[in-house]
Amino acid sequence: MAPVPSFPVKVGHIDDVQELKKIKPSSIPERFVRDMIERPKLAAVTTPSSCSLHIPVVDLSKISNSQDFHNEIMKLSTSCEEWGFFQVINHGIDLDLLEKMEKISMEFFMLPLEEKQKYPMAPGTVQGYGQAFVFSEDQKLDWCNMFALGVEPHFIRNPKLWPTKPLDFSETVDIYSREIRKLCKNLLKYIAMSLGLNEDIFEEMFGVAVQAVRMNYYPACPRPDLVLGLSPHSDGSALTVLQQGNCSSSVGLQILKDNVWVPVQPIPNALVINIGDTIEVLTNGRYKSVEHRAVTHQEKDRLSIVTFYAPSYEIKLGPLAELVDENNPCKYKRYNHGEYSMHYVTNKLQGKKTLEFAKIYDN
Repeated sequence: MAPVPSFPVKVGHIDDVQELKKIKPSSIPERFVRDMIERPKLAAVTTPSSCSLHIPVVDLSKISNSQDFHNEIMKLSTSCEEWGFFQVINHGIDLDLLEKMEKISMEFFMLPLEEKQKYPMAPGTVQGYGQAFVFSEDQKLDWCNMFALGVEPHFIRNPKLWPTKPLDFSETVDIYSREIRKLCKNLLKYIAMSLGLNEDIFEEMFGVAVQAVRMNYYPACPRPDLVLGLSPHSDGSALTVLQQGNCSSSVGLQILKDNVWVPVQPIPNALVINIGDTIEVLTNGRYKSVEHRAVTHQEKDRLSIVTFYAPSYEIKLGPLAELVDENNPCKYKRYNHGEYSMHYVTNKLQGKKTLEFAKIYDN
């Protein structure tokens, strides 16, 4: 999250969606109204349980159990290969810590607007309070308020953006981020094992991994059929960890599976994991990053907390030699991860378009 654009960015006026909700506008401001092709189908917004597809669930306690190890690793492999998403249970993170992180995130979003605006997200950047990935005055906006922070390594932090309220905000984010970092390292070991690779291959390759956290607040919207909470995109990270707030009873996350938007039903105390572009490249496309988006609800607000875990900016990446052969030719070029991060954060969210940066096309 350290990269910033090298060009001036004009974003125009951006309404704060929590403030919009308070005034109950008679119509949705035009910048939030999506083109017809982008609008979520109302049935998918209002009746998520009607979809029979459910993303896989991986029980991490079974991976450490020799009796269940093989079955659970196979389930992890299938999840990464066919879905790019899965939920993890028995992940080892204290549930009180998850609850506390949700509490301080909610407390931050409930602060007066003038307090939150002390930590502004500058145009074209992705740290602070506001809307990220906005690069023009006519770009459609997401029905979402974001608060994002660089966490590790320390040089990507902007201390001016770490709030003084709630009082225990910074301490809680640091403790939470350490635990999520451990989880990501373990997940990468298991992913390596599912590919038949040395379990430490990603850890050794990544150097001092980059980690960022973003809190998303989606207020209820009077016309959820016209807006999106978050535009369709894949993540530029290696892994993304999503905590869906227990206080948020509405389903907001949807993933694109076989050209159908599938709602992700939250499992209490589970964490949602998705494969980022980095793992797609490293596995030569065997494990795929998947487009996902957020939709809104007519009556219910929703909170989510997202952690992005990626290699050091200095690392050069490309498909692992072990996963390239005659039957699986190299699909992606080698590139510097810092270059890719700059490319990712200086473009609007637009499906998997940012991954075009790395693809090799046959002549």
